[in-house]
Amino acid sequence: MPELERMRDPALAHGLLGVVRSKAARAREKLGRPVVVMEVCGTHTMAIARSGLKDLLSGLVELRSGPGCPVCVTAQGHIDQMIELAGRPGVTVATFGDMVRVPGSHASLERARAGGAAVRVVYSPAQAVDLAREGAGEVVFLGVGFETTAPAVGLSVQLAAAGGITNYSVYPVHKLVPPVMRALLAMPELRLDGFLLPGHATAVIGRRALDFVGREFGRPAVVTGFEVPDILDGLRVLLDMVSDGGQAVETAYRRVVHEEGNRAALAVLDRYFAVEDTVWRGFGPIPASGLGLAPAYRAFDARIRFGLGEPGPGREKGCRCGDLLRGLINPDECPLFGRACHPARPAGPCMVSSEGACAAFYRYGRRPAAPSPPAGPEKAGRQGGS
Repeated sequence: MPELERMRDPALAHGLLGVVRSKAARAREKLGRPVVVMEVCGTHTMAIARSGLKDLLSGLVELRSGPGCPVCVTAQGHIDQMIELAGRPGVTVATFGDMVRVPGSHASLERARAGGAAVRVVYSPAQAVDLAREGAGEVVFLGVGFETTAPAVGLSVQLAAAGGITNYSVYPVHKLVPPVMRALLAMPELRLDGFLLPGHATAVIGRRALDFVGREFGRPAVVTGFEVPDILDGLRVLLDMVSDGGQAVETAYRRVVHEEGNRAALAVLDRYFAVEDTVWRGFGPIPASGLGLAPAYRAFDARIRFGLGEPGPGREKGCRCGDLLRGLINPDECPLFGRACHPARPAGPCMVSSEGACAAFYRYGRRPAAPSPPAGPEKAGRQGGS
């Protein structure tokens, strides 16, 4: 049986669940309380919610979501700048579907589009380059994501440069996983027993890039994949370390993740990007945690091309997405959840993104009854962008 097919076998998941529950009971006995684990990957968040693992491990393991959703960690000030840019004559903003519904301080890209701004949903950065080639004026691609998606944006710059496409640029708000892990581990108020680390990002940067989690901070962590047996196997390894006092970063995703990462992807990052300070929702500025375009490609940096300054602070208006991303609350602890904030009218990105913890909990977890979705343009926009 092929490996991926095997990892989707319900019998394997059922067997691993029994093992994990047994190991969790052992760890709980040692700690005198349930084990607190944070997943730092939006795909893990959705898989855990969809599979019901939180309920299946209730009383044994408390699973919290962290800053693993790239849409969610994008600061509101960056959204505001893109809305302003989309409203300029001759400028088209291109981005992924989730991003158009993320609220800015006063609107979203979706609402700006309804008001006449040029906003296009694309499925890849290369498609945005095609828009520029076809003569759609100045095309600005809003580049979000972690180390996993940044190489494709770098290659879009290569494509534009090689083709002499001078009306294409990138607004880069890519984030790096290791710096935000350091920011989490430096939070005295956050009490975590271990981490499930993202398989996709670690496949690019390599397991060794996250060794400091155990070596410097004394926390056990496991890199794992995205099928339910992958996640359970990661928990199995992690719970053994919690019980035995382990402080290492292990991988339970060896079919994809290697010590040194993906050299080809890292070479693209090194060529087209330069590390810079950036702002994260919920954390504020984190030094050396973002990727801007490298000096040789600054002509394709929309911030420089359009003279954009530092983004403003944004206005959260009661949304506690930032606290959720830092692991301080669960979705239903936000007073807006399921009431003033639901998928038809999200108050923050954690309810918008397909990898957002609030969206996952709303869809698969317990929730209060929400008002009926509004009719009209907003609903139509949601359907059109999905």
